[in-house]
Amino acid sequence: MASRRLIAFKKWMKANGVDCSDALDLLEDQNDAVSVKASRDLKEGDVVANISKTACLTVKTSGAREMIESAELDGPLALSVAIMYERGLGEESPWAGYLQILPFQEDLPLVWPLEDLDSLLSGTEIHKDVKKDHGLVYEDWEENIVPLTSLLPENVDPGSFGIKEYLAAKSLIASRSFEIDDYHGWGMVPLADLFNHKTGEEDVHFTAELPHSESDSEADETDNSDATDEDEPSSKNSSSPEQSLEGENTDEEAKEQEEEEDSSVLQDDVSSLEMIMVKNVPAGAEVYNTYGLIGNAALLHRYGFTELDNLYNIVNIDLDLVTEWSTSSFTTLYTRARLSLFKKLGYNSEYFEVSPTGEPETELLMLLNILLLPDDTYNKLDQTGDCVSKEGREITIGKHKVVFGESCRSDVLLTDGVCEALLAIVDKRESLYGTSSSLEDDVVRVESCVLPRDRRLYHSLVLRVSERRILEKLRSNVRERLGEVSGGKRRKKMNSLKS
Repeated sequence: MASRRLIAFKKWMKANGVDCSDALDLLEDQNDAVSVKASRDLKEGDVVANISKTACLTVKTSGAREMIESAELDGPLALSVAIMYERGLGEESPWAGYLQILPFQEDLPLVWPLEDLDSLLSGTEIHKDVKKDHGLVYEDWEENIVPLTSLLPENVDPGSFGIKEYLAAKSLIASRSFEIDDYHGWGMVPLADLFNHKTGEEDVHFTAELPHSESDSEADETDNSDATDEDEPSSKNSSSPEQSLEGENTDEEAKEQEEEEDSSVLQDDVSSLEMIMVKNVPAGAEVYNTYGLIGNAALLHRYGFTELDNLYNIVNIDLDLVTEWSTSSFTTLYTRARLSLFKKLGYNSEYFEVSPTGEPETELLMLLNILLLPDDTYNKLDQTGDCVSKEGREITIGKHKVVFGESCRSDVLLTDGVCEALLAIVDKRESLYGTSSSLEDDVVRVESCVLPRDRRLYHSLVLRVSERRILEKLRSNVRERLGEVSGGKRRKKMNSLKS
């Protein structure tokens, strides 16, 4: 049987223009998480939900709109204020029936304590970024949110504007919001945000029904949705012919006109948001949305979870790691000069991607070749200055002519010296995870996690395992290039790299 909160949510939907097909079942698990399953066979093209834009919680629809616009806030910061405001109203909020179905927060790393970030995410792609996010969020809260508490009406709980509440609102926006249209911008879309994600396995598509449009192919894709834009509302600062003749309105008249224009925009907006099936789903199966083809680092950072068999994982190798390797093999002056040449030749990367199959980005191979160039070849390139000709950027690697700044096959750039450098850099990248556990140890720990108790540990380990497996694939590819037997000793010593 449906819980009280599900029953309340369904009543709220009916009263607020959210039409949910009876072919969808909203189900709660033992942890109060809601998922969507098919109550009967669903076919491609079936419209399973129609959602009025006025039911969406946005800056434009929130009771906090005037306060937000007076403070000149926008983007996620403004939407956070709208969510906190409506939560602060409690049962008086028009969205009370919707907000009570949502968790207080999504368990994104953004809301984890710093000690969990350091103990669980060290070495991973997102560790530094999340810690940076923490600092920025606190700054935003102190600068933009705290001053608003003195402006709240008496029926809004000021406690709803604390730092924990702000972090919670940010987590909901990051994991559940959709882009609605140009007028509303991003907002919370009831029902649409209950569908779980599955990478590359989209069952249902979030879109906007466009008036005066022949198809949904005009929709602009986003990470979470394919919502499209309605006609932009007329400018709030534009004057009618009557105003031009009569002169400027008073502030009160201008405000009244603004409200009338906004009301007109909402009334004239005949477009709606829809959930449309894009494949057949049998009765009893869960119906999935997708947030895009993204790897575990982005999934954990933005949405708070990972997938064991994600095919879109990558690893980045920071320029700092390459610099660290170079300065340990050559002098600092030597390294700086070669990096300067790298930039003169048009390369600007601060990090280099390693693909899911362990293939390093070509720019990384170009950089390593520059770092390993013989002095006479380097001097020839460097003497050409900032605006180098094609001839001045050309060198010979083996039997191949390579022009820096132009595309080149990776296998040509994978010289023995570059391969040895890559192995050393991969070791440095691997060391960021610490020495307490190996890849094999991490795999065992993932298997022993008990959900939901070990949720943070589990998803952190899945992320780390996915990254370490890519690094291992890179090692294997490089060793194969060197012609080594797996597990054998390296053929060359690091002190022979320069030659």
